Amino acid sequence: MPELRIQQPDDDLTLRDWQHAHNVVIPTHHLSLDEVRERARRHHLEVAYQGDVLVGCSTVRPPSDDTLTATVIPRVLAPHRGQGFGEELYSRGLDRARGLGAEVIETVVLSSNEDGLRFALKHGFAEIDRYVLPGETVPWIDLRHS
Repeated sequence: MPELRIQQPDDDLTLRDWQHAHNVVIPTHHLSLDEVRERARRHHLEVAYQGDVLVGCSTVRPPSDDTLTATVIPRVLAPHRGQGFGEELYSRGLDRARGLGAEVIETVVLSSNEDGLRFALKHGFAEIDRYVLPGETVPWIDLRHS
């Protein structure tokens, strides 16, 4: 079985792969390629492949100076869940967030993503907020690592 390869998206091909994984896992909040490029300037993005097959992506929103809270969001495409890819993306994101000075770790999950919510709860996160973004109908859940 090919090894897992995780990298920062650094060209249009890998940015499009990150975009694809994000948009499949979060179907209510599609991002354009320009929006992904903008996020890549503000956040630490990674894209994961098993061999040449896209399995997921992740985002680390760095801590702000006043809260020292970072957000770590691993996303794994449904056919690749339950194989440890989320664990690896989460672990890498956690290391990155702590390396950036985060003292508090949060994540956010679309409420319809039952696998993602189960993953977060299994890893010690607890719900702190639930809300619907303007123009959307599916609630988002903010969770904090306890």
